[in-house]
Amino acid sequence: MSSCGIYMVLPKDRDESSLSESLLARYPSMPRYPPSPPRRDIDAAQTQSVSFKVTGMECTACAGSIEKALKRLPGIKEAAVAVIQEKAQVVFHPAFVQVETIREAIVDAGFDATVLKDSIEQSRNSVCRIRVRGMTCTSCSGAIEAALRKIPGVVSAVVALATEQAEIFHDASVVSYSKLIEAVEEAGFVAELVSAGEERNKVHLQLEGVHSREGFRNIVTSLEALAGVTEVELFLKEERLVVSYDPDLTGPRCFIEIIEQTGPANVYKASLAMGADRRADMKSEIKHYWNLFLWSIVFTVPVFFLGMVFMYTPGTMKRYVGWKVINMLTVGQILRWSLSTPVQFVIGWRFYVGAYNALRHGSANMDVLIALGTNAAYFYSVYSALRSATSDSFEGTDFFETSSMLISFILLGKFLEVLAKGKTSEAIAKLMNLTPDTAILLTLDEKGNVTFEREIITQLVQRNDVVKVLPGSKVPTDGEVIWGQSHVNESMITGEARPVAKRSGDKVIGGTMNENGVLHVRATHVGSETALAQIVRLVEAAQMAKAPVQKFADRISQYFVPMVVGASVLTWSFWFCAGKASWYPKSWIPPSMDEFELALQFGIAVLVIACPCALGLATPTAVMVSTGKGATQGVLIKGGAALETARKVDCIVFDKTGTLTKGEPSVVNTKLFRYIALKVFFSIVASVEANSEHPLAKAIVEFAKGLRLQEPLEQHQVQDFRAVPGQGVQAVVTGKRVLVGNYKLISENGISLPPQASEQLQDVEVLARTAVLVAIDGELTGLISVADPMKPEAPAVISTLKLMNIKSVIVTGDNRGTALAVAREVGIQPKDVIAEADPKAKADRVKELQSAGMVVAMVGDGINDSPALVAADVGVAIGAGTDIAIEAADIVLMKSHLEDVVTAIDLSRKTFSRIRLNYVWALGYNVLGIPIAAGVLYPCSRFRLPPWIAGAAMAASSVSVVCSSLLLKYYKRPKKLELIVH
Repeated sequence: MSSCGIYMVLPKDRDESSLSESLLARYPSMPRYPPSPPRRDIDAAQTQSVSFKVTGMECTACAGSIEKALKRLPGIKEAAVAVIQEKAQVVFHPAFVQVETIREAIVDAGFDATVLKDSIEQSRNSVCRIRVRGMTCTSCSGAIEAALRKIPGVVSAVVALATEQAEIFHDASVVSYSKLIEAVEEAGFVAELVSAGEERNKVHLQLEGVHSREGFRNIVTSLEALAGVTEVELFLKEERLVVSYDPDLTGPRCFIEIIEQTGPANVYKASLAMGADRRADMKSEIKHYWNLFLWSIVFTVPVFFLGMVFMYTPGTMKRYVGWKVINMLTVGQILRWSLSTPVQFVIGWRFYVGAYNALRHGSANMDVLIALGTNAAYFYSVYSALRSATSDSFEGTDFFETSSMLISFILLGKFLEVLAKGKTSEAIAKLMNLTPDTAILLTLDEKGNVTFEREIITQLVQRNDVVKVLPGSKVPTDGEVIWGQSHVNESMITGEARPVAKRSGDKVIGGTMNENGVLHVRATHVGSETALAQIVRLVEAAQMAKAPVQKFADRISQYFVPMVVGASVLTWSFWFCAGKASWYPKSWIPPSMDEFELALQFGIAVLVIACPCALGLATPTAVMVSTGKGATQGVLIKGGAALETARKVDCIVFDKTGTLTKGEPSVVNTKLFRYIALKVFFSIVASVEANSEHPLAKAIVEFAKGLRLQEPLEQHQVQDFRAVPGQGVQAVVTGKRVLVGNYKLISENGISLPPQASEQLQDVEVLARTAVLVAIDGELTGLISVADPMKPEAPAVISTLKLMNIKSVIVTGDNRGTALAVAREVGIQPKDVIAEADPKAKADRVKELQSAGMVVAMVGDGINDSPALVAADVGVAIGAGTDIAIEAADIVLMKSHLEDVVTAIDLSRKTFSRIRLNYVWALGYNVLGIPIAAGVLYPCSRFRLPPWIAGAAMAASSVSVVCSSLLLKYYKRPKKLELIVH
């Protein structure tokens, strides 16, 4: 298995996630690449979308069978079938499969299919993620977005200030990622590529020891000859390769081995070229700001003592500092000038660069305010010093300590801000750290015996590899156990507290802990395909998405800096003119100043106290912390918009089966109304139900198998099978017409219920069980009672929602009697129960509630719930549900615990309370701080805010907002929920 020369292709488990039932999934699904070798004349990354008109479907089971048939084809990226619209939409790779082949697969599944005209759409849109450094406020992120959107071929661009990332959707045939990076750098920021295009079947390799073009050419030729390699791109300057490949046939470990074997022994080396590491970047940035602050302190402290201490301390030091060198120019002025210059132009150079780049692109940010404020103080001080040197009577005051201390405090504030921002992404770091660094790779012979084992880094594990997992170690990747028995703790992924028993054939999840016993695991999903990688990617995407409330800060930031500059000029003008016009007594002017200098102090204070950063960080930092906190508690929230809407929810619609109940139905009782043997009765019913994928059908088939004991289940010939949505199924079995379903199915076929059957039906419904009626040849034959146990936490969850003023509604396809019994058990009013509802009726009910002015959340787990999940303001999917439901939802409950619905709503409310508090602080700080800096209190109290203190206050405001958001890390669920759990 570890050899790359001869490679055995083992069967794999395909992931069956797909688009939502409505064909318009709210979030893009994870890309998947096909196993077949592609055509060389077509780009393997290219995708197309095609729609088919499909006739002959009766229910969601039909849709499910079509989707399964499509996903068996190579090259299918996504497939979604809508029963109501009689439409199928398929996203595929034309390099691997053709439209006609897809249509034939639908026909082979037993349905008629025709390609809809003008439905074939080719998509070359690619997503590029870039790390952006140097942003200070929302003006910076807005300027980058504007620059990127101007580029032809860019579809959309989002820049997140808190995560320091840009996500750009672009047409790869029009603009390359290198052009996007250039655009960011031209805007005045440092850009570094994180990922570009479809990366799931690509690997970046860094080469070492290759010093000739011939050597590079040999490596490329060797890799292209390897089975499964579709494309090799060489970047000579960077000594880097990008290899596109089929993960079923080969992988990065094989590439490294081939490269090392191509050159002389132990000369050519290759390693995985990791993308930009956010944590490493953050550590580097923290260290950078700390070093800048320390260097600024080295110069600023002496300036402070020379200007603020020694000048007012009687004795030798005052005489020395005040000793005149040239005319009125003193030693103190020369020293302060000399020491403050490196701070202003070397340490503070970044503020000049930031201000220049912002102004060059027609925007203004915090750097503009800092540059204006410090330059005003510094250059006036230079003027004062030069005039003192050329005059024998001028005794001016300099503000060198103001500019130096201002830059020092701002750097300290930036250091604290970056330090705090690093804490906001700890949740993602913890998730990423679940994967072990190394794995034990096994080599097996033809009989499956272990012949060799070696340790490799986890990133080099390839699909179909067999790895050994020792007791007390973590599972390196998703896979299937092929040998051994053990218990695995999956709490970090699924939330299941108890270790889960694992034996041959069971699935394991990467990052989970093996408790005891040795396991041999065949890798089925590696790298970015693993469940853990998808969770991390989902959380990262959520943190990139802007909440609607963020638009408030974005609008303010467009005008904030120009308004502050205008306020500063007005402040200086007012105080200067008032002084010259003697509108205030001369005693108000400090002894060491004149009217101009006092006015300048007020003007500079206004410039530097205003802080647009606090406004820009108020929302994204809170969203980052809360989505990360939710992920650690098993609640995956897909972005700030979902978080913001969830807090407004005042009505929650619950599906019954699998949501309020455990979704594990079982036959508990059977009543026959005709003379027929129980085994014969169930063999007929099971023959019909075997064609259905409904959970109740599966429960009946399993019960029928149990009745046969050691005998095989008798199979009857089934003809004319038809599923009736929301009612049941019907077919002809050995010449007899059989109906299996609810009362509605029986009554609509003209079959009456005898009194005994009616009584039995009522008794079953009172017990909150589902009654499955069976009619053979137009006569009621039996009633099967199926029970689906209630989730124990359901009543307490409904009660908690009532306390939160949230209305609960049940919408189910089950009969009304059973639905009412369940509602009675959990505490929902009968008027809030909708029974016998098909998928369309569920979505319609959600829309009715919305039209009544309610903000509606839908909680479901099945394919038939996806239309309602999309229609709802907030869709909440149970993690154990179908991939379609999860794809359509805004919030995913990974643990499948019903109490996490309350956690999601409560967390969203707490988050937006925190965001409001952040905005109150950020706006209140500016609204109060600017007037105080402008001297509003000076006439009555002689209180004046020195510019360096104003700068310190500005730095503190950003830090305080980030620290406020960090308090969400200590979020705890409502106490009542803790009682449910324990």
